[in-house]
Amino acid sequence: MTLRQNLTYLFSDAGLDALRSFVDSTTLLAFDLDGTLAPIVADPSRMLVSNAIQEELAKLMEQTTVAVITGRGRTNAQAHLGMTPHFLIGNHGAEGLPGRKAYESEYLILANNWERQLRGMLACANGDGIVIENKGATVSVHYRASCDRAATRSHVLSVIELLSPPPRTISGKCVEDLVPATAPNKGDALQYLMKHLGYHKGFYIGDDKTDEDVFKLTGQQLFTVRVGIVGPSQAGYTLRSQQEVHKLLRDIAFLYLHHKSKR
Repeated sequence: MTLRQNLTYLFSDAGLDALRSFVDSTTLLAFDLDGTLAPIVADPSRMLVSNAIQEELAKLMEQTTVAVITGRGRTNAQAHLGMTPHFLIGNHGAEGLPGRKAYESEYLILANNWERQLRGMLACANGDGIVIENKGATVSVHYRASCDRAATRSHVLSVIELLSPPPRTISGKCVEDLVPATAPNKGDALQYLMKHLGYHKGFYIGDDKTDEDVFKLTGQQLFTVRVGIVGPSQAGYTLRSQQEVHKLLRDIAFLYLHHKSKR
């Protein structure tokens, strides 16, 4: 695994040239949600995709297939998106992939089982600012409100190790996500969609380490962007902040109009 220390800034001459050469009608466009299409907020329930970004996504949907791949559950994500993409994949890839409904039913049973176990083992931890969220196919244990986040995280992880059957754990910003061991990750989800829809090229942009499951993919035609310059990543390009995402969407929409005018 090779982590790139210095990513190419997407709005550099080299980055824009590469984007222009890559994006066309044969490209599947996929986006993370929190921190990408919308800024990170202290209270996740208040996250909102701006009208400007909703409008640009709607324009792109007229030109190609648009997917959103998020760690949120699909119902929760839809409520915050403000628009409906062609594909909305939730729970890090475990929910919403076409043809996988039977697997989602299995994941729901696992998540309910884990929630029940966690509420028993963490019953005395309510004062530690711990919140257990059952997202359908996965479970999240939040500890942002804890007075001692390091100690609380250590306690949460020790409890997670006792769960049966053991989940795959995804560590986020003051949260531990519990995912069925056999569930797809974001990279698996993007590959599945590309194969299912017959796309040979894929564009993906995200902002945290769960998106590295996409960035690390090799052997396919992928254009990957990391939002925020936060250190080593396997993405190909970077944006300085989430505020630049709107400009990126406008630029991509312009590319499609340019391709269309040349036909």
